[in-house]
Amino acid sequence: MKRRSGASALGAALFFLTVAAIVTVAVLVYSALPADMADGAKAGIMLGVIAALALFCTAADLVRRKLTVDRPVQKILDATDAIAAGDFSVRLQPRHLYRHRDQYDAIMENLNKMAAELSRTEMLHNDFVSNVSHELKTPIAVIRNYADALANGAPDEETRRKYADALVAASKRLTALVTNVLKLNKLENQTLSPAFRRFRLDEMLAEAALAYEDVIERKHIDLICDLEETEITSAPDYLEIVWNNLLSNAVKFTDEGGTISLSLRTEGSKAIVRVADTGCGISAETGKHIFEKFYQGERSHAQEGNGLGLALVKKVIDLIGGEISVESEVGKGSAFTVTLHGV
Repeated sequence: MKRRSGASALGAALFFLTVAAIVTVAVLVYSALPADMADGAKAGIMLGVIAALALFCTAADLVRRKLTVDRPVQKILDATDAIAAGDFSVRLQPRHLYRHRDQYDAIMENLNKMAAELSRTEMLHNDFVSNVSHELKTPIAVIRNYADALANGAPDEETRRKYADALVAASKRLTALVTNVLKLNKLENQTLSPAFRRFRLDEMLAEAALAYEDVIERKHIDLICDLEETEITSAPDYLEIVWNNLLSNAVKFTDEGGTISLSLRTEGSKAIVRVADTGCGISAETGKHIFEKFYQGERSHAQEGNGLGLALVKKVIDLIGGEISVESEVGKGSAFTVTLHGV
């Protein structure tokens, strides 16, 4: 409203200044005419002068409009056409005429912001598609190679079993990747919305840990659970994704004979869940990017996952209004802390 009223005031001021200038020039011309000139001649001269001044002012206004209205509007139209055609590199230079930021400057600045955001989104989308394609190739290649080997006839039963186990592992990895991609896509496009209800968080965590009982026993991992009885209002269907990913990573990266601890405590209206392990740990640089899509950190562990689990966890936590952080040291392990509200 302020910009519009300012522009209107400026327009009104210019109009009155123009009228005043025409009247002043007409008076000066009239006073310069000979006193003995006939009134009809004077009137004719005055009409001519006023008409000439009016034409000059009209032409000047047309030039002004061309420079201050038509040209920026055309630039804006050209920019919107380019953006609509998929060119997100377009940028407009705000004019700031007379050191004043007007409506056109605001539109140009907003268009620049929109184009920059669309460019960033397109880059992320292209990276996402590229990474998904890359991640799909590995398990598909494994499945194809071992399937060919089995089709050509494995030399003995033990080798056939080894090939079959490799096929199962590759298919599981492929399934996990596709599942995470679909879940992440739905969350980012907000086609899923969390359903909040009251439930026992400690019981949910106990059930999530129980699902990994077999592999924990097989790796002789010591699981320490310290779960305070806690009722919370949150989204249990979404939180299952969080606990499954965090516990899966803890089990995956903890060596045989290691320790995993799962704790739950409350602070006021907050529930704080901590999943810690004595696994390989992550570097400080990896910790900065650990929640980014397809970021897998050290190469030695890249084959263990698809780089989507923690990105999915972060998206879920953000969506339900929680927080997540990580503390880690290479060679000593990692600890993920999730803070939830609604106790």
